[in-house]
Amino acid sequence: MPVMQAIDHFNLRAFDLNLLIAFDAMMEEGSVTRAARRLKIGQPAMSHNISTLRMLFEDELFIRVGQTMQPTARARTLAGPIRNALRQAQAALLSADVFDPATESRVFRLGMSAEVQLLLLPDLTARMRKLAPGVRILARACLPDQVDAMIDSGALDMAIGCTYSRATRQVSEVLYEADVQCCYNPALLSLGVPVSLEDYLTADHAVISQSESLHGCVEDALEFAGADLNVVAAGPDFMSVLSTAKASPVIATIAARIARRYASLMGLVISPVPLDLRFPPVTLVWPAHADKDTASVWLRDQIRGVFNQSQEWPAPRIAAQ
Repeated sequence: MPVMQAIDHFNLRAFDLNLLIAFDAMMEEGSVTRAARRLKIGQPAMSHNISTLRMLFEDELFIRVGQTMQPTARARTLAGPIRNALRQAQAALLSADVFDPATESRVFRLGMSAEVQLLLLPDLTARMRKLAPGVRILARACLPDQVDAMIDSGALDMAIGCTYSRATRQVSEVLYEADVQCCYNPALLSLGVPVSLEDYLTADHAVISQSESLHGCVEDALEFAGADLNVVAAGPDFMSVLSTAKASPVIATIAARIARRYASLMGLVISPVPLDLRFPPVTLVWPAHADKDTASVWLRDQIRGVFNQSQEWPAPRIAAQ
């Protein structure tokens, strides 16, 4: 069990904690004038805060680039821990944990896999416009091995994806089981629906890959199924792979929910994959300290609602037999 580091009350007493508030406002606004306006102080006072921070941290922290003040590497490193400290201080000072979606004004930072970006962001944004017009969503792409550190630093409020593991200091739940379907352009490929195993194995393929592997996301699943595919194109996101299937005589094997929602928009038909391809489930991960936070609980409910609603999407187009 980790030992909690003792607080050096004497040294903290000599530090003006309001400087951390000024730092956070500056990170958000990228402008001395806007940060001062946000804190309801004069611009000279804000400039003085920045000068003091530079002296304390022995770093420029913010450098003017054009019309904005860009944070240095040191400032970016400090941003997450300082944001977390301010959030925890704010939570401790509130007499009650109050979150009113209709009046709340804040940014939620969500890590999303490529699949989740296309499935969640459009509908979650639509929900926010109706239920919480002051809430904004910043979706960030992040690799699985980056998630823990980004949540720990406060760079992410939560993450949603199929390969995100949970550290002991985090909480997670499975949102849905991941499965795949294949799709193709019937004007370029004469295949039946469902696609036969023989046709599937002998066809050319396009798949998702966010690594140096040509087989990308399906590599482990194919190895488990004891099969191999002739992958002729691999792209980093689903739209590039779907567009490839629209333009070329290839089969695209993609997430089933993506296929149901987007394949028909490109004139593609979809079919079950004639192989037992197994993938990790899509999981929602958030920090343990936010487990009972009212805002976090509310947002997680909205995310669940989006994926439950996705079951009601129209049935996919099926090729004529």
